[in-house]
Amino acid sequence: MKKIAITTTFFVALLSSVSIFAEEITGTWIQIDDKTGSPKALIEIKKQTNGSYSGKIIKVTPRSGYTPRETCFKCPPPYTDQPILGLEIFQSLQHIDGNNYANGRVLDPLTGKIYGLKGRISPNGKRLILRGYVGISALGRTQTWIRND
Repeated sequence: MKKIAITTTFFVALLSSVSIFAEEITGTWIQIDDKTGSPKALIEIKKQTNGSYSGKIIKVTPRSGYTPRETCFKCPPPYTDQPILGLEIFQSLQHIDGNNYANGRVLDPLTGKIYGLKGRISPNGKRLILRGYVGISALGRTQTWIRND
C-alpha cells in the first residue's frame, strides 16, 4: 500500500510539473513572418493579473526592402496612431489545457484589423504557434514564434 501511495505521489508531481511548464509562455519571442520566414519583431509576453496573457512589441527587426511603419496604421481606438514600438498587439489569451491557448484578440498594426487568436506551445517550450482568424479558425493565418530568452 505504501508503494502505491509513493508511486501515485510521484505521478501527480510529474503531471504538475509538466502542467506548469506548459503554461509558461511568458518571456521574449521572435515573431516570424509567415510569408517570408524572416524575423519581424521581438514580442514580450506577460501574464496579467486575471491570468490571461498579453504581448507587446519591444523591437522591430530591420528587413531588406522593408521600411517599418512608426505608428499603427488605420487602427481603431485606443490604438489609433499609437507608436508600433511598445504597442500591445495581443491580449486576453487564456491557457485552456496542456499546451493550448484560446480566446485572445490580436491586432495587425499594418492593417488596423483585429482578429481572434488561439495558439499552442511546443512540448519543449521553444516554439509558439499562433493562429489569427476571423470567425472560425479555418479562416486565418498561422505564425510560429521562436523563444528568444
